[in-house]
Amino acid sequence: MSEGKGPENQLSPGQRREKGVLFDVDGTLIDSAYIHTLAWWQAFRQSGFDVPMARIHRCVGMGGARLVDHLLPDSRNTDVDEDVLSAHSGIFGTYWSSLRAFDGARDLLARCSENGLAVALASSAREQDLGALRAALSADDFIHAATSSNDAENSKPEPDILVAALEAVGIQASGAVYVGDAVWDVMAASRLGIPTIALTCGGTSEAELREAGAVEVYEGPRDLLDNLGRSAIGKLLAG
Repeated sequence: MSEGKGPENQLSPGQRREKGVLFDVDGTLIDSAYIHTLAWWQAFRQSGFDVPMARIHRCVGMGGARLVDHLLPDSRNTDVDEDVLSAHSGIFGTYWSSLRAFDGARDLLARCSENGLAVALASSAREQDLGALRAALSADDFIHAATSSNDAENSKPEPDILVAALEAVGIQASGAVYVGDAVWDVMAASRLGIPTIALTCGGTSEAELREAGAVEVYEGPRDLLDNLGRSAIGKLLAG
């Protein structure tokens, strides 16, 4: 984990909970996966690269630097990478006021917290973007910790951001479940032995998510909430 002030809202020792749920944010709780796709597409075009949106969407969920490196040709002058990253940040920022939480997202976080689970947002978004995402989610009363890109040296599919979230709420990987929407989420959690509940609301198919290793797949937060008792989260509570 990189140096910095650390994840927000860390639980104090007296508030520790033994089990918890880690949530991805973009595409999982907030309907932003395609906004990111559009922002990256425009950012690439500004630097002279015509990358198809379909290719971009499949990489949303990776960290920005990793996404750029994955999508642009190896023969490029890598000095352009920072230009693309900066352009994406500026373009995505113009959509902050349009961000919307998926149906059931806030209620899902509330139910998990009220049932005694620690709730952490395991996001690799920039701090300023995370603030806008949390404002759209309007669920801070039920969130015990939140990470940003500052808290991880390596982005998904590396598990650094999940490690930071676990540390922030003081639980072990064996006492956690992860909820995400991308294959990169599933891969990152699998490296820590954390089961992933995957949601298709970010635009990735059930087949792809299951092939990546998701233990369960639901349409979105409301579908998961409606089936919470029989889900991996319900099993965590019962165990």
